[in-house]
Amino acid sequence: MDVTVSETRSTHWQDEVRRLARERDAVILAHNYQEPAIQDVADHVGDSLALSRIAAGTDAGTIVFCGVHFMAETAKLLSPGKTVLIPTAQAGCSLADTIDADQLRAWKAQHPGAAVVAYVNTSAAVKAEADICCTSSNAVEVVNSIPRDQPVLFLPDQFLGEHVRRQTGRDNIEVWMGECHVHAGISPVDLRAQVAANPTAEVLVHPECGCASSTIWLAGQGDLPAERTHILSTAGMLETARGMKATTALVATEIGMLHQLRKVNQHTTFVPVNPKASCRFMKMITPELLIRCLREGRDEIQLPGEITERARRSVQRMVAIGKPAAA
Repeated sequence: MDVTVSETRSTHWQDEVRRLARERDAVILAHNYQEPAIQDVADHVGDSLALSRIAAGTDAGTIVFCGVHFMAETAKLLSPGKTVLIPTAQAGCSLADTIDADQLRAWKAQHPGAAVVAYVNTSAAVKAEADICCTSSNAVEVVNSIPRDQPVLFLPDQFLGEHVRRQTGRDNIEVWMGECHVHAGISPVDLRAQVAANPTAEVLVHPECGCASSTIWLAGQGDLPAERTHILSTAGMLETARGMKATTALVATEIGMLHQLRKVNQHTTFVPVNPKASCRFMKMITPELLIRCLREGRDEIQLPGEITERARRSVQRMVAIGKPAAA
């Protein structure tokens, strides 16, 4: 079956996906940054933390992860006895690529005794070298779970790391200088331009963004009212949007998030701070590849046994902290 753009919106295409999923005993998970057609056909849509928890708890024999490679790896870590598929193994992550296991081992050697907190946007090999993982939903909570007098190595996202420093008030956090190319590209210039054009709007900013620090500064200077300025994970954005009464909200994150925000709140107009903030890796998951994945059982995630147990422990420690995020 060839999949066209119009067919991805059709009941027929969705029915075919769900039929194939039933045949494979598969649950379909989609990240908030996936294209709308993929989000709409998925069994569950959410951020990394929510989907990690669902992957750990599902009864399905197969997990189809519509996201990027490290997310599917995380699902495999939490469900080693299940088959985990990603529609294309080429869907990587520029942030995860900023650090490898050898680099982390060298960094740890420079800071003996430090607790290593790895953002979930990392490879399984890097997670195996960490003490605990986190997502943008629970990064502050994870770091707060570590004794305040113990140094912390936070990796790999520099903007999220700075956000954690601000929120925890800790001065013993070392931050790896990595970044997501999409979020780093949402600049303070973009934010200032959008705020000037929409002076009464709510502002929702993902902590990975290059403009996150400027958002805090603008709010502190009074250029943005503090009560309308929010630094949030994608799950936090969704929860905030559900109760929002504002006419307009500016959204600083990957533009796939707009689909979920618009679904839960049709009163507010959600405007991207940077309309070009689209992740090419996330958008590699297409309707055609999802059909192929379900029909042919590809691409399957396989992890080396020598790193699986250690990586699983760091992810399980993350999943055990706090309440589930909103999907």
